Amino acid sequence: MINPALTNPAVTIIMPALNEERNITGAMRDTLGAFDELNIAGELIVVNDGSTDGTARIVNEEIARDGRVRLVSHDNPHGVGASFWDGVGHARGEFVCMLPGDNENEPRETLRYLPVLEHVDIVVPFVFNRAARSAYRNAISFAYQYIINLTFLSHFNYTNGTVIYRTRILDEIETHNSGFFYQTDILVRLVKRGYLFAEVPYRLKQRAHGDSTAVSFASLMKVMRGYLRLVKDHYLTFRKPDKRPYVPESQTAKRYNELRAKAE
Repeated sequence: MINPALTNPAVTIIMPALNEERNITGAMRDTLGAFDELNIAGELIVVNDGSTDGTARIVNEEIARDGRVRLVSHDNPHGVGASFWDGVGHARGEFVCMLPGDNENEPRETLRYLPVLEHVDIVVPFVFNRAARSAYRNAISFAYQYIINLTFLSHFNYTNGTVIYRTRILDEIETHNSGFFYQTDILVRLVKRGYLFAEVPYRLKQRAHGDSTAVSFASLMKVMRGYLRLVKDHYLTFRKPDKRPYVPESQTAKRYNELRAKAE
């Protein structure tokens, strides 16, 4: 019997990894275990973002063990956002989600919310156990989210988590941010278009090995450039009215059409 995850997966997990040889096995095994535990037909695409350690070798060993795993490799680091979008281009699942290769996230905490996508097109997890991160990291996160919500008149609890998207709605995004700002960029653009979303709580693990580069100076500069680009596109770029407001396969289109039919 052919594993349905290989031909018609419900969800594609995209796992960017840069020099994560000490963490990638745990991240992959936890994801595959979540598929099994939650009875999900899923696939896992690891995007090796120019690693110079043994990350690619370890992933290839896992591919030989489990056919649900695939590998996409970059010769040089392109950024977490670029890795996500590259994974989207290879995804076969109806839904897509990024889980980083640092094994900081618990896949079950996110994937258990897949049934919510029977009603919305985006599931946005927010961290409820903030003590898993340092006070400095939490302060940066709070300031970041305050600025985003103030700028775009939104009410997100968190925009840098393991968001699940209906894959087809990502076709609406023409600008692909390559850095850590990519998740916020996507969410603001899609939610401002009117796509239905739900926020849900999830729990972080503590990173076992290595340090995050999410709050490095270089990353913050890239975030700033992405933020300014989003401000420009949202407030300063003229757009013609869209004759096709939502992707036909989306729950948002279904709700929109139902309401329009009632109004008529």
